[in-house]
Amino acid sequence: MAASKERQSVTGEGLPCGPGFYARDQAFLQWQKTSRRRLSVSHTIRSKGVIEMTEQVLAVQRMQEYIDAHLNEDITLADLARAARYSPWHAYRLFREYTGLSPSEYIRRLRLSKSALRLKAGKIRVSDAAFDLGFGSVDGYLWAFQREFGVSPGAYAKSPVPIPLFIPYGVKFREKGKEPKEMSDVKNVFVQLVAKPERKCIIKRGVKATEYFAYCEEVGCDVWGILTSMDALDGEPVCLWLPKRYIKPGTSEYVQGVEVPPDYHGPVPEGFDVIRLPAAEYLMFQGEPFQEENYAEAIEDVWQAIEKYDPGVIGYQWDDENPRIQLEPKGYRGYIELRAVRKLASEA
Repeated sequence: MAASKERQSVTGEGLPCGPGFYARDQAFLQWQKTSRRRLSVSHTIRSKGVIEMTEQVLAVQRMQEYIDAHLNEDITLADLARAARYSPWHAYRLFREYTGLSPSEYIRRLRLSKSALRLKAGKIRVSDAAFDLGFGSVDGYLWAFQREFGVSPGAYAKSPVPIPLFIPYGVKFREKGKEPKEMSDVKNVFVQLVAKPERKCIIKRGVKATEYFAYCEEVGCDVWGILTSMDALDGEPVCLWLPKRYIKPGTSEYVQGVEVPPDYHGPVPEGFDVIRLPAAEYLMFQGEPFQEENYAEAIEDVWQAIEKYDPGVIGYQWDDENPRIQLEPKGYRGYIELRAVRKLASEA
């Protein structure tokens, strides 16, 4: 019989909860399809067309933030209700409405994904993962992990494979204002010339998407979790706008992928393709840090800067033979996008 611990807590549906923590990635993942659908909520319009989030959205966000901050503790529905400032019944209903999950399922999936990352890093035993992340028994943890990811935690720890990690997204959402920016609103965008080596990129193709929302409609929003579970050359997945030579007939310009070394021969998730990208130079555009709910405005600032920038001033021209690359917009670092360049003939 597997070992067990006495300490358990109960969320709204009576599932076991306990210690754990998950460092939640932020802004780009707010773009997922489910968030867009569930965030069709009423807004209060301020002057100059700025849209204010409703109290219900903020209440759900407070619950998500409470879970992030207290995932290594017992979490009850009463705790979440206090964070939301609503009754337990109403807090539960709002959480399920805006995230698509019950609090217990949200917490369970969060802890399983955190445990997977720790097992992959080789820093924890399976039994420790079970108890440290709030499962009352090793047997229960083994069953939940296998059900969630289709592989046992022991097998995953020995030989990590791509798995669909649960990436929770904050429900805070703010649409871009349509009015032109005033000069006082213009943000700084930093530009740097960087070199990327020859590499492979494991990608998931869409059908005809040219941007994220359409991509999610076509392929679903679990792709990013799978990519996050893989070892990336630069430490994180990427989104790309592919040049024509990389686009297969009937597939999309916009894709998500993970860059890996050119000699990579590891597992490729089912339904994914591998393309080889040459060494190239890029201009990296990086916006200022931003609040999570202002991600759309942060992206717009960088896009405007790219539109106006003339690489000729540094002896380069745009290189449309290589993909345009988009990194996940994380508020603490600002939105980052890379566009390929090559030296002007006179400079070569």
